[in-house]
Amino acid sequence: MLFQKKSYLSFILASSFIVAGCTTNSAIEIKMDSLPTPENWSDKNVLTEKVNSENNGQWLVKLMTPELQRNIELALINNRSLKQQRLAVEIAEQNVIVSGATLWPSLDLNLSTSKRDYGVSTTSNDLSLSLKYEFDIWGKLSASERQINLNYAALLAQYEQQKRELISDVILGWYQVIEQNQQLTLAKESLKSIEQNLAIIEAGYNSGLNTSLDVYLARNDVASERSTVATQKTRLQSNIRDLELLLGQYPSAALQTDVSDIPELSQAVAVGIPSEIVANNPELQYMWNLLLAKDAGLAYAHKQRFPSLSLTASAGTSSTELSDLLSSDLGWSLVGSLTAPIFNAGRLAANEESARLSTKQAEQAYLETLYTAFSTIENSLTETDNLKLSYQANIDAAENAQLAEEVSFEQYLKGLVSYTTVLDAQNRAFTAQSSVIQLKYEMLNIRLQLFIALGGDFSSILPKDVK
Repeated sequence: MLFQKKSYLSFILASSFIVAGCTTNSAIEIKMDSLPTPENWSDKNVLTEKVNSENNGQWLVKLMTPELQRNIELALINNRSLKQQRLAVEIAEQNVIVSGATLWPSLDLNLSTSKRDYGVSTTSNDLSLSLKYEFDIWGKLSASERQINLNYAALLAQYEQQKRELISDVILGWYQVIEQNQQLTLAKESLKSIEQNLAIIEAGYNSGLNTSLDVYLARNDVASERSTVATQKTRLQSNIRDLELLLGQYPSAALQTDVSDIPELSQAVAVGIPSEIVANNPELQYMWNLLLAKDAGLAYAHKQRFPSLSLTASAGTSSTELSDLLSSDLGWSLVGSLTAPIFNAGRLAANEESARLSTKQAEQAYLETLYTAFSTIENSLTETDNLKLSYQANIDAAENAQLAEEVSFEQYLKGLVSYTTVLDAQNRAFTAQSSVIQLKYEMLNIRLQLFIALGGDFSSILPKDVK
């Protein structure tokens, strides 16, 4: 009767442990199917086709040149930051294998030989096979495996995000080199024009038609423009070196582009709807998997407070002669152990609370990343519209400034205006033309920034064998 009561009590205690162990509550409050996403973007005139649609593929293809395509492929192979991330993924993959192995028994073979001499010499040869297995009663080992698998999934998403950002950076770096080449060409043309003006003014001064002040102003303008050309050459070489680093090459500033202008992209970016970026954006997938991994870590910390049940089995033989080892009698043992934490000064409870707080922290980090992505997209949509207006206005300004420069110099030669008027017209013309070149690049920059934030991929411009 006493045995029956003890057995019944043991059953009740074990059952209570199982129920407690299996009722771990998630600390995540947000749900993937009910995330706080708006129904539409603030700009109602956007193109709501899916982000990775044919529309976006068309304007991406417009950006491609054979040399740019080759450089993108080189960057995906040689970029050192991407290589580091790829190695981090491979390390995490091995950790997944390690964590999965804990759910299986371990089997070890041991062969040992010893010799002792305490007045009488003895030799002992031992051969044993041992098996160890921990039962995953509460799902503790499964929770640990799930955490490591989710960390692996997070790193895969982070790698994909880094790869897309690298492609975008190579495209932008490529066209920034083109932009800086255009700025250098403009500065050289401006210098040539100013030098021609100086020659005319000096000739007029020698003939007594102009004052020395006009000569000094013209010479100052030439010196200033030469400085601008030198500065622009430095910027160009710096941009080329930055691009070469992205390609994993030595920064020798030797890279050449095969085009001389940035293409005008009149086609609108397809932005889809806000809820789609959750599935498309790898950065959001990375943060979500990190959150789930933290929650799995909480489950593991909770289940650490419950007993662990393990089984150890061994079989072996012993002989004084190594040749007789396999023919000796076989001995075996089977040991089951139940280990439960009794007193740890609150360490396990504190670990669980720490894991819970870490999960809540990761949840807020995910929401911050989500809303930052929304903010980037909304700002990019607004900036895209404003840049178009600014670009067109600067084209008109550049045309008028060039005409004003020509007219002002003609009027100066006729004595109708001072040379300061010519200088002002020259500065206006140069600034307007430089702004047109810069704005064209800025429109491309904001377009790619928007595309990345939306979760757009570059599969339409990459060969199928490039991963």
